[in-house]
Amino acid sequence: MRSSKERDVLVFTRTAGYRHDSIPAGAAALAGLAVAAGLTAETTDDPAAFAPDRLDRCAAVVLLSTTGTVLTDAGRAAFEAYVRRGGGLLAVHAAANAEPDWPFYGELLGTRFAGHPPLQPGTVCVDDPAHPATAPLPARWSWTDEWYEYATHPRASGVHVLARADEAGDQGGTLGADHPLVWCREAAPDRGRVLFTALGHATEAYADPVFRAHLAGALQWVTGF
Repeated sequence: MRSSKERDVLVFTRTAGYRHDSIPAGAAALAGLAVAAGLTAETTDDPAAFAPDRLDRCAAVVLLSTTGTVLTDAGRAAFEAYVRRGGGLLAVHAAANAEPDWPFYGELLGTRFAGHPPLQPGTVCVDDPAHPATAPLPARWSWTDEWYEYATHPRASGVHVLARADEAGDQGGTLGADHPLVWCREAAPDRGRVLFTALGHATEAYADPVFRAHLAGALQWVTGF
């Protein structure tokens, strides 16, 4: 559990590449879910928020569809120190395409974004129905999104896969039967809890009760509350 002073959720929305139209809806949804969990929330695109004294108050940082280089060198150092001392990270959708030249971030996520086929309906298959992020999902969940491809297979980095795409209906997917969409890293001495969900492209996703329950469970896990 976090200490009583670590009750903030920092939702960071800066982009230096493609900017998703869904970011305002996603930020509002995540902030609302944090407040509903008894936490406080701040949404910002100011990289100055990544300062040691600010991060000290955070139960988790959410990177919401951030793209490109969005942190300063000082912000990177503060964020790495925060994660290494046990801070939580929830990375959503295009956050897999952030900080392309920062090795620590790529190692933290376990891979990097490498493209996607066109937006289309598909099926999410839950691998771990006991995890808070995937417990609200049906075993096979019909969903429309961008089914992300990755530079390397996430499992190669040792992440725990929570849900996969069923590529049977995916036009353009290349990962086959094992196509991770949601995964996490357990807390370890040199890093805090990290969870990535590739889902969340469309604005309407953030009004969907099942997707919101997925995000709420992810926040619960990364914050420790």
